[in-house]
Amino acid sequence: MSEVRVDQQGHVAWVILDQLAKRNAMNQSMWRELARAARELQAARDVRCVVLRGAGEEAFVSGADISEFQQLRADPGLARAYDQTTDAAFAALLELEMPVLSCIHGFCVGGGLAIALCTDIRYAAEDARFALPPGRLGIGYGLTNLQNALRVLPPATLKELFFTARQFEAPEAQRLGLVSHVLPKADLDAHVADVARRICENAPLTLRAVKSGIRALSSGDTAQLVRAQALVDACFVSRDYAEGVAAFLEKRRPSFGGE
Repeated sequence: MSEVRVDQQGHVAWVILDQLAKRNAMNQSMWRELARAARELQAARDVRCVVLRGAGEEAFVSGADISEFQQLRADPGLARAYDQTTDAAFAALLELEMPVLSCIHGFCVGGGLAIALCTDIRYAAEDARFALPPGRLGIGYGLTNLQNALRVLPPATLKELFFTARQFEAPEAQRLGLVSHVLPKADLDAHVADVARRICENAPLTLRAVKSGIRALSSGDTAQLVRAQALVDACFVSRDYAEGVAAFLEKRRPSFGGE
């Protein structure tokens, strides 16, 4: 069985990260599978929302699989090659045009937190535990991951978490802006599923344009801004725009087709 599997429920694709014996620690094969799954979801016309979740109840992702490090990160050259594999997974997640949610329970540490930071909205159970512990391993933390983290956290806060490598709980993660909501563990999956369902009821082209626009405005990249504006313009010539206006005037629920 694949250690990264996709369970599509209607327009929602649940991506399950599954290495239960190691609290879903990500081995190199899983990084590759995650990148491939994200690329396939990007090409899937019937997927409107993606949810990432760790298998079981003990962890979202407890980090990278450290048992591989002595072989796969034995010197700077090998470490860079390893980072290219992980960076490809992060890039594929960040390039997803539909909303992407994290459903976080248990441990969300190191590479697990790096994965979560590639998603748009993060929901955590009360038992969630977070940490950025590369300083305890002596490894160099990739610049791609630092850049992703800086989109969410102020520099001083990020430094404190790295410098101390301390573990912190879900309420603090919410105060820091790492997660949007903290819920009882028994309610987490149902809540995230309900959010995903509501997302899928909205016009996909509008949500894609909003997501692209926020990213472009945050980065200031000219090419991204041009593309984001093109996506905004495309909304006004879409069938969904006509359907949304008609549904409002007719006082009925719109039925969006994503075109």
